[in-house]
Amino acid sequence: MSVAFPTADRPPAAVTGRSDARAIGRWLAVVAAMIFAMIVLGALTRLTESGLSMVEWKPVTGWLPPLSDAAWQAELAKYAQSPQGRLVNQGMTVAQFKEIFWLEYLHRLWGRLIGLAFALPMLWFFIRGRVPRWLKPRLVVLLLLGGLQGAVGWIMVASGLQDAPSVSHYRLALHLVLAISLYAYILWLAFGLLRPEAPSPLAGDRRVGRAAAAAVGFLFVVLTFGAFVAGLRAGQVHTTFPTMSGYWIPPGLLELEPAWLNFVATQTGTQFAHRWLAKILVVLCLALWVRARRVDATAPVRRATTMVALMALIQLGLGIGTILTGAELAIATVHQAGAVLLLSTLILTLRRAWPLQDALAGPARTG
Repeated sequence: MSVAFPTADRPPAAVTGRSDARAIGRWLAVVAAMIFAMIVLGALTRLTESGLSMVEWKPVTGWLPPLSDAAWQAELAKYAQSPQGRLVNQGMTVAQFKEIFWLEYLHRLWGRLIGLAFALPMLWFFIRGRVPRWLKPRLVVLLLLGGLQGAVGWIMVASGLQDAPSVSHYRLALHLVLAISLYAYILWLAFGLLRPEAPSPLAGDRRVGRAAAAAVGFLFVVLTFGAFVAGLRAGQVHTTFPTMSGYWIPPGLLELEPAWLNFVATQTGTQFAHRWLAKILVVLCLALWVRARRVDATAPVRRATTMVALMALIQLGLGIGTILTGAELAIATVHQAGAVLLLSTLILTLRRAWPLQDALAGPARTG
């Protein structure tokens, strides 16, 4: 029985020309790169516990930082009343406060710049009539989701301004997964628009594409548990590998009832789940590389799966390094960036297996 591969993102007969598609593709690639930088900056903000330094959300008027000594003192006074200011950083000086403030400020500022980098060129492409009909609703939805991401970020921060000096790890996971989802879909569109005349996929390519899609879905599960680990500071316990403090099944793993709650709400349980899910993901990525060769996929698809396999092994090494160092700042940040790079190689594999054809380019080449 044959299975048809997705056609949702194929343009209809009337679309813009090759130059318009590539111009839009380049713009989306820049936005994707900015989101990648945002994710890395977010990791730094979280790992340095700087995210709670700004206790107000001013999406319209919050472009400028404090510009005078009095303004800095006022900002510090607001922070001093927050749970983190009262319970963790009592007596913080203005100089010390600035060290955590600037990271959160840059994180929020960069988010605003991403919004402008998306909205203004999109408006220009719309006005010039250079956006194909099939792409217009997708861009509008992406713009709305980008605005929603800003609101989710504040909802996450607000959870750490109530009683405990830490944000909800569930809201942190939602914030991260939404950011990475936006990045993944924008990159998916950019790859297709930049290479619209890709060869028609062979049957082997389609099989690899389905396997890559499954790996992408599983990667999002791993990322979610990684966010749980980060939010609960679970990377600072059980800093040995391959065992957890000398145990394959660490003590206290199933101390909560019902049992599943341990894997989403405790340090030991979330780290245990993240470790084993990550190992399974590496196996899936290596199996994808093998599959591309067994089903006689085209050379571009095979090359993409090679990048997937290599990045999966690098990411495994970064994960082990993060464990052994107790989530040391630099390694943990690169580990999160590595997860996004692994996702990027999987998206590239998907796009090469399922090309986005430009109708004005003529029939797909078969060579």
